[in-house]
Amino acid sequence: MSVADDRGSSMSTITNGSTTGATTTEPILRVRDLHVRFPTPRGTVHAVRGVDLELRRGEVLGIVGESGSGKSVTSMAVLGLLPDTTEVSGSVELDGEELLGRSDKQMSRLRGHKVAMVFQDPLSAFTPVYTIGDQIAETVRLHRGASKAEARARAIELLELVGIPEPGRRVDAFPHEFSGGMRQRAMIAMAMANDPDVILADEPTTALDVTIQAQIIEVLRTAQRETGAALVFVSHDLGVIAGIADRIAVMYAGRIVETATAEELFARPRMPYTIGLIGALPRLDASDRSPLVPIPGAPPSLIGLPDACPFADRCPLVSAVCRSTEPVLAPPVDVVPGADTAAAGTARTVPVGHTAACHRTAEVAAAHADAGRIFSLPVIPDHSARIEATRTDREPVVHVEGLTKTFPLVKGSVFRRKVGDVYAVDGVDLDIRRGETLGLVGESGSGKSTTLHQLMDLERPEAGTVELFGESLADATARGAAGTRALRQRISMVFQDPSASLDPRMSVYDVVAEPLRAVGAPSSRIADRVPELLELVGLRAAEADRYPHEFSGGQRQRISIARALAVEPDLVVLDEPVSALDVSIQAGVLNLLAELKARLGLSYLFVSHDLSVIRHVADRVSVMYLGRTVEEGAVDEVFERPMHPYTAALMSAVPVPDPVVERARRTILLPGDPPSPTERPTGCRFRSRCPLYALLPEDERRRCEQEEPEKAPRRGEDVDHRAACHYPEKVPSIAA
Repeated sequence: MSVADDRGSSMSTITNGSTTGATTTEPILRVRDLHVRFPTPRGTVHAVRGVDLELRRGEVLGIVGESGSGKSVTSMAVLGLLPDTTEVSGSVELDGEELLGRSDKQMSRLRGHKVAMVFQDPLSAFTPVYTIGDQIAETVRLHRGASKAEARARAIELLELVGIPEPGRRVDAFPHEFSGGMRQRAMIAMAMANDPDVILADEPTTALDVTIQAQIIEVLRTAQRETGAALVFVSHDLGVIAGIADRIAVMYAGRIVETATAEELFARPRMPYTIGLIGALPRLDASDRSPLVPIPGAPPSLIGLPDACPFADRCPLVSAVCRSTEPVLAPPVDVVPGADTAAAGTARTVPVGHTAACHRTAEVAAAHADAGRIFSLPVIPDHSARIEATRTDREPVVHVEGLTKTFPLVKGSVFRRKVGDVYAVDGVDLDIRRGETLGLVGESGSGKSTTLHQLMDLERPEAGTVELFGESLADATARGAAGTRALRQRISMVFQDPSASLDPRMSVYDVVAEPLRAVGAPSSRIADRVPELLELVGLRAAEADRYPHEFSGGQRQRISIARALAVEPDLVVLDEPVSALDVSIQAGVLNLLAELKARLGLSYLFVSHDLSVIRHVADRVSVMYLGRTVEEGAVDEVFERPMHPYTAALMSAVPVPDPVVERARRTILLPGDPPSPTERPTGCRFRSRCPLYALLPEDERRRCEQEEPEKAPRRGEDVDHRAACHYPEKVPSIAA
C-alpha cells in the first residue's frame, strides 16, 4: 500500500510475504561437490568442502552460518572471483553450462549478464573515480551493445526503479556522494541491469540501519520480481533470512550441515548447530529476558580436519560415533517420542528436501528443537532483591536534560572560515537509576555516539544539564581534577570493536591493569585484582600473559569488559558492544553482561542499532532522531505501544527469526535518509520522512510544520512513557 500527498511525502507499508511465485522444476544453477582450497604457509585451508546446491528460477536460497563457515567463498567460487592460487574443484552449472575451468575473459561475458552479484561493501565495489551512472551504463553497453544514450537512459530507469530520488540528477553523482543505503541500492541497480538469471547477494544488509535494511530487502524483492531471477542471499542474520528465503542452507566448517524450507527449518531444526543459532538470537517480539543459547567454543581450523563431525567439540550431544566419522548430509532419522526416549516413539514423515549432517537427529527430534533441553544455559541470578521496588526510590545515576553539542562547519584549506554549524546533539534527555539498563537507539547519525562522548569527556555541556550520581557535572568540574577523577572511577566504557580498542602491544594483564594504574592502585592490589577480573568474565587467569590477537572476537570483548570493571564502576557505558560478533558469540557476551549486572548491581547505558538486543537487555529505552530524544519509557511499553511514528517504523523494520511471524508482519518503509544535521528545521524535524504526516489533513500538517513537539505522555496515561509527537494517538493507524 502506498500513500502520497501533494508535497511529495510518502509512506509504504509492505507485508513480508514470500518473494517468489511459481518456480520451474529445472535448476538454473546447480553446484555439485564444490571444493575450495587456499594454500597458506601453515598448510592448505579447505574453505569449502563438498557443497551441493540447486537453485530454480524465481527461488530465494538463504545461506547462513558463522564467520568463516564458507558462505562468501561459495558465492565467489560460482562467479570465478577467487585468487588465481586458489584450488577449485567440482562442478558449477549455470543453465546447463559448466563454469568451472573457464578463463577470466569467458567468465567476464557472464558476470553482470547471466549472473550478477551484490557485494557487502558497495563503497569498495564501486570505482571511486567514475560516476554511478557511468558504471551502470558500462554494464549495459558491454552486454547489450547499447549506445551511450541508451545506456544512460537505462541507468536512470534502474536508479528510479530501486528508489534513488531524482535519478536524472543523481546518475552523475560519484559513489562517495551517496549514503551507504543509496550505494547499496545503486549496486542492486547494476546487478539487475541486464536481467540476469541469478543474483548473488553477499551480506547486502550488514552494517546498515534497520530502516535502510528494510529498504534494501524490498529493493531486492523488486529486482527479483522485475528480472525473474533466482536469488542467493548470504547472511548471518537469521531474522532477515526468515523473511526473504524459500529454502535455507546452514553452513559450518566449509560444508552444508542442514537444509530445508524456511518454515521447516525454523519449526523443526534437526542439527544442534542450527538449534544453537536460532536460540542465540534475541527476539523483538519476546519480552522474556531468559538467557540466550551460547554455543561454546569456536569453529575449528580448516587445515587438516579429521574424519569426524567438525561440530563435535562444541556439541552437547556428542558421542563416540561423532568423533570417529563425519556425518553425511541426508534426511534425518526423525521420530515423535511416545515415551521419554526417542526409541519409544513413532516415525514422523520428514518433508522432502530436509537434510541434516548429524548422527544424533533422533535425539534432537526428541528434544522438540528446544535449545534449553540441548544446550546448557547459564543461571543468571535474580537482581530484583538488590533494588527498590519503584524507580523513584532508587539512586539516580545519570540525569540529562536538553543536552546540546554543535560542531563548526568550516571551508577552505589555507584560510579556513566557518560557514555553519553541525547540530550533532540538539536536545537529548536521559534518565538512569541504580541497577537499571537504558537502551539508546536510533539510526546512524542520530547523535548516539556524540552523546556518549559528552558524558565520558566529563566537560561542561554547551547547553542543558548533566547530573551524574546526583551531582551536577558543573559542580563536580568546579572542584578541579579531584572532582573529575572521582567521577571517572565511577564510569567506564566498553567499545564496539575490541580489536581496535585493545592495544596489541600490551598483554592481557597490562590491558586489564591499566585503569587500576591510572587511579594509583598499588602493585599488590593489581596483582590480586587482574586474575579476579579475568575469572569474573569467564577467562582463565593463566592466560593473562597472552596478547589480544591470540583470542577470539568474543574473548576479546570479554577482556574489554574486564578492563571496564577494573575500578569497580557504578555505570558502564556500552557502545555497540556486540554488533561485530557472530550471533553465537553475541549470546555469550549478553548473558555475561546480564550476570554481571545482577551480581554487582551495575547500571548500563547500552547503545545499539539492533533493537532485538535492546529489547532483551534493557529496562528502559530512549529513541533518538536527528540529535533529539523523540520517545522514552519502559522498554516493554515502548516496544508494544510506540507513541512516535519513527519508533513504530524502527520496530516494524526489525526482522523476527520466524518465517510464519515475519511474513505476516507489516514493514513501514521510511523514504530516504535522515536530513542533514547542518540544518535545524522548524516544526517537527521528522516530518519529511514521517508516515503519519502523509496521512494528516492540511490543518494538522500545518501544526507539524510550524510547532516543534515537546515530549508528553498519552492523554490520561503513564507520564513515564513520553514522546515528542503532536498526534501519538494516531500512530497505530500508520501500519493499518
